[in-house]
Amino acid sequence: MATNTLSTENKFTWGGGKSPFSVSYGKLMMWIFLLSDAFTFSSLLIAYGFIRYSYQSPIHNEIVKPLAHLSDNFVEQMQQAGLFVQDHWPSPELVFNHFPFVHGMHLPLFFVSLMTFILIFSSVTMVLAVEAGHRMAKDEVAKYMLLTIIGGAAFLGCQAWEWTTFIGEGARLYENPFGPKSFAALFFIVTGFHGFHVFSGVMLNVIIYLNVLNGTYEKRGHYEMIEKVGLYWHFVDLVWVFVFTFYYLI
Repeated sequence: MATNTLSTENKFTWGGGKSPFSVSYGKLMMWIFLLSDAFTFSSLLIAYGFIRYSYQSPIHNEIVKPLAHLSDNFVEQMQQAGLFVQDHWPSPELVFNHFPFVHGMHLPLFFVSLMTFILIFSSVTMVLAVEAGHRMAKDEVAKYMLLTIIGGAAFLGCQAWEWTTFIGEGARLYENPFGPKSFAALFFIVTGFHGFHVFSGVMLNVIIYLNVLNGTYEKRGHYEMIEKVGLYWHFVDLVWVFVFTFYYLI
């Protein structure tokens, strides 16, 4: 009788005890990791808020209208017009107003909005991959994981272009032609830290994708690993929404 009781309990053991919260050990550890990572991003955004509001608000732009022509010396013109000064936080719509292959046109935040759409769309494909995993549909899981990888890679490519453009206009960790040095430094630190997370997520997704193709999870009888990496990917997407709101919109 004692032997039967022991064998029944062992079916539900969870590293030395019964599973709390009705989740597996791996999922719970992923949640704990994401919680700790949330504290890190929160600290960065809170620091950004304190530094941002230690400067005067951006000067209202009444000079440059959307779709207006931009000259090659646009930054110098904005400095002379008093819109890019050291004691005022620069307006993001005047800083991030470029778009690939569209030269000389004022497109305020168009490109970063496209980046946001790409990342959110990749989160949708991850949801579909998880759902397909519940149905043990290997081919669908592989298809949606591939689309998620493409979305993540596209976002990183867009971010690389944005960094290149920003640096090309003279922005550095220690220098900022658009106004306070902190603006450029925080841009590189916050978006760079997030970009590193996206890059890590893409690498994880590639590994999981290859495992799906090899039938690893079919042999295990479940696709829980897709759910685990999906939690990380959704977290990265959610953090970007906050970065986009705090840094580009407010």
